[in-house]
Amino acid sequence: MTIHLVQIGNGSSRRVAIVEEPYLRCLTEAESIYELAGRCLHGEDKLSELVLALAHGEILDYDAVYAGISEWHLLAPIDVPGKPSRMLITGTGLTHLGSAKHRQAMHVKDSPKPAEAVTDSMRMFRWGLEGGRPVEGKIGIAPEWFYKGNGTMLRRPFEPLTVPAYAEDGGEEAEVAGIYIIGEDGAPYRIGMAAGNEFSDHQFEKLNYLNLAGSKLRTCSLGPELVIDAEFGAVTGQVKIQRGAETIWSKTIETGEANMCHSLQNLEHHHFKFEGHRRPGDVHVHFFGAHSLSFGDGVALRDRDWMEVRFEGFGRPLRNSIQVETKDSDRLIQVRSLA
Repeated sequence: MTIHLVQIGNGSSRRVAIVEEPYLRCLTEAESIYELAGRCLHGEDKLSELVLALAHGEILDYDAVYAGISEWHLLAPIDVPGKPSRMLITGTGLTHLGSAKHRQAMHVKDSPKPAEAVTDSMRMFRWGLEGGRPVEGKIGIAPEWFYKGNGTMLRRPFEPLTVPAYAEDGGEEAEVAGIYIIGEDGAPYRIGMAAGNEFSDHQFEKLNYLNLAGSKLRTCSLGPELVIDAEFGAVTGQVKIQRGAETIWSKTIETGEANMCHSLQNLEHHHFKFEGHRRPGDVHVHFFGAHSLSFGDGVALRDRDWMEVRFEGFGRPLRNSIQVETKDSDRLIQVRSLA
């Protein structure tokens, strides 16, 4: 059963609420989705059943919460309260045809015939086309994988995503992310999915494709809604960039297994095959890849621009502004000895 949940806070307390447009119905006896998922792991209730059993609390105006005029504000739709290091944020690239084209264009340079050059990125994408959708019960080829950080890098809806002083730039990556928890037996369980803005430093990556790992170590955002049992066959959405009152770029985007070269099962296997990714109690946020980037169309985001990501079936749009740190705030990090 498809259910949309949000997490909200007022500075002193927090709640989980089920979305019943245009209202939010608060759950009783639960302050976080992490708590709800843990209760399911230790009991026999399914998450959807537990949520519905607790959905008889206060009713709030979702419009007011979303607009920021309520005492309650939106939180990220998943966290590990008080222990952000127990969340691992990762992702998978080269899963969509659009991303492969952008990456190919980004990495082809110094070639006498750039149109004919085949980069390592395009080779990996083609491997995905050939072996990323194995038959049931079989293991397919591994996708590209990257690390973004722990829960301290996750920002709530409407909170700025930062371009650090040491960065070259920052750009949106509109994606759907899977949200998981690890059980006591080390088995991964999918809590649900959410719209996300993976946000990366594409200019840094363009300098050399070996910079990909460092380009991903940036803030990101999810939500505002976590969708239990989301449909992920074929998902259409839209991403846009606003500068002041003007929309300077927008594009229709597509995701879901029908638009990807890897199956969801294959992506999940190759993330959770690592023993270190199956530590009981940990939460995992895994981005499934982007279809299109404004950077690929020559758009350079500026301070105070707004990014908006919306996917059909995933609730209200995710909106975050850009906050660019000044270069003169960059500083040398010095290591002190304990000897």
